[in-house]
Amino acid sequence: MASKGKVGIVGSGFIGRGWAMLFASVGYEVKLFDVESSKIDDALADIKLQLNKLEETGYLRGNLSAAEQFNLISKCETLKECVEGSIHIQECVFENVDLKKKVFKDMDAFASDDVVLCSSTSCFPASSFSEDLVHKSQVIVGHPVNPPYYIPLVEVVPAPWTDPEVVTRTKNLMTDIGQKPVVLNKEVPGFALNRVQYALLNECWRMYRDGIMSVEDIDTAMHEGLGLRYAFLGPLETCHLNADGMLDYCNRYGQGIHKVSETFGPNPRMEGELAEKVHEEICKISPLEKLAERRQWRDARLTALAHMKRLLTDQDKAQ
Repeated sequence: MASKGKVGIVGSGFIGRGWAMLFASVGYEVKLFDVESSKIDDALADIKLQLNKLEETGYLRGNLSAAEQFNLISKCETLKECVEGSIHIQECVFENVDLKKKVFKDMDAFASDDVVLCSSTSCFPASSFSEDLVHKSQVIVGHPVNPPYYIPLVEVVPAPWTDPEVVTRTKNLMTDIGQKPVVLNKEVPGFALNRVQYALLNECWRMYRDGIMSVEDIDTAMHEGLGLRYAFLGPLETCHLNADGMLDYCNRYGQGIHKVSETFGPNPRMEGELAEKVHEEICKISPLEKLAERRQWRDARLTALAHMKRLLTDQDKAQ
């Protein structure tokens, strides 16, 4: 089986494993590197289990078997081995800007003039760790949603000096592996997904703080209400469909939305006694000792939902 090209993954945690599986699913040769060699062995063992389970349940992505996909993923002993000859590098180290600066500087030393150096960072703009690099025009953010194998969105965020061709290549690659890339035209703190998520979290925190709802009811309002809509439609099209178009929605509800929003007040801090109370309540729903089991439950449902959405999308296209 001919490889579609070599892709390097730097960091073998949950995000790195998800990326490795995604790239292998469509035939890329994946090289996995971590500063702690034993972590790569653990990652490979987990990837093999995940792929086999996905194949058993009928939710394996791509047209290759689990064994074929796993055989495309291998361990690198050095960063040089991981970077050299790759068409794309996906960095997945901890969210620490100084660490990312070091990792990208190290990768820069081995990078060719045409490899894309992509970060999975969820909050740091590429400009914060790439300014002094020789290959800074090849650096970009490709922020996945955790867990990336089960949630297809990828935020593609260039630095001011990123070559436009790198943006196009990254978007095309993400599409090729079955993800849904969205491009931010300029850097903004938190990118798009987390800015929306933080706005939601802030209001949930306020409602709990002010005694309006319990933790359980706040979460229920999302997964039994807005979450069902947003699984298929964004908030803007939701508005558009809930009236006779967006302008009609703005005329009907815009003033009320503004008045309610004016009551939100300063953003709360997620700390101290209030954080402890929220933690206590959420642990009754999802105990700490069962987090791994709950994550598996989450991933299974996300897999089923993603599978159903793909089937429905295929049906729409066939009509």
